Amino acid sequence: MAQYDVYANPDLRSREQVPYLVDVQSAMLSELRTRFVVPLSATAAALPHAPRRLSPTFVVQGQLLALQPHLAAGIEARPLKRPVASLADRAADVVGARDAVVSGLWPA
Repeated sequence: MAQYDVYANPDLRSREQVPYLVDVQSAMLSELRTRFVVPLSATAAALPHAPRRLSPTFVVQGQLLALQPHLAAGIEARPLKRPVASLADRAADVVGARDAVVSGLWPA
């Protein structure tokens, strides 16, 4: 599992609104049985009044999706099968959004 890989949401109940999860966990913690993930949701479910940098959009498997860093969580790694995409080329956007949730600050 690589940081910024995108996986299909293994939870059937929430998959329609949150089709994918982004693994944001550091490779330093690869021995853990859990992964820290951030949901990618349909843009209609995105925070309507949030700054765009808090909820950047990405195209995954032809779908325009919004990152939801305020909903980040740890989950079991086992149900995450094969990655369907990688957001490594947009890591700065993912990290900036995630950090803004915690610090309230935007990267320079």
